[in-house]
Amino acid sequence: MSRESSLTLDRGLALLQAVADAGGEAATISELAVTIGASRAAVYRLLVPLSERGLVWRDGSKVRLGVGLLRLAGQVLPQLRQAAQPVLRELAEGVGATAHLSVAEGDQVQAVAVVEPTWTSFHVAYRVGSRHPISRGAAGKALTLRQSGKQWVRTSGELQAGAVGIAAPVRGVPGLRASIGVVSLDPLDAATVGPKVVAASAHLAEILTPAPVRP
Repeated sequence: MSRESSLTLDRGLALLQAVADAGGEAATISELAVTIGASRAAVYRLLVPLSERGLVWRDGSKVRLGVGLLRLAGQVLPQLRQAAQPVLRELAEGVGATAHLSVAEGDQVQAVAVVEPTWTSFHVAYRVGSRHPISRGAAGKALTLRQSGKQWVRTSGELQAGAVGIAAPVRGVPGLRASIGVVSLDPLDAATVGPKVVAASAHLAEILTPAPVRP
């Protein structure tokens, strides 16, 4: 790939990110040009291949994300689950509690992978697809932790009476807001379980972080 092609690809990806960052509001061509530091003419050119692939949708001067992204997103979750399974299995068996991977979707958090321990007499049943506000439960609150602050969060009874949760954010994976956590009806010693959850999160981040591309 030539340097010119690489720069064009980088600008195209920056443009797609800018459209996504607009949230529910359609971004205008002028706003996108300012955001990515390009001319309006350059934005129009970059939108052509993105529109052809269904990644963006143009209505005059306004631009929204396209339904083509749904097809791409549909391929991401199965791969994410596959990568997380061994990490969650080790955590669930080591702690004796149900382990889960949750991802942020707006102001909600969704469980996308769950592994239950095999040796406990009973454990919390946590359904894949379960959603709750980011402001409630360890899985959501972990996403609000600052890089330089606490490494994990512990909650009790916020989503289910008597259930205790400990979760840590998955850091360092571009484009991913996620947390790994455990939930149990038995007391969880945060000083012991917290570092194990943090280690599991770091392990998954290492798996998901691509190796640098050499020219």
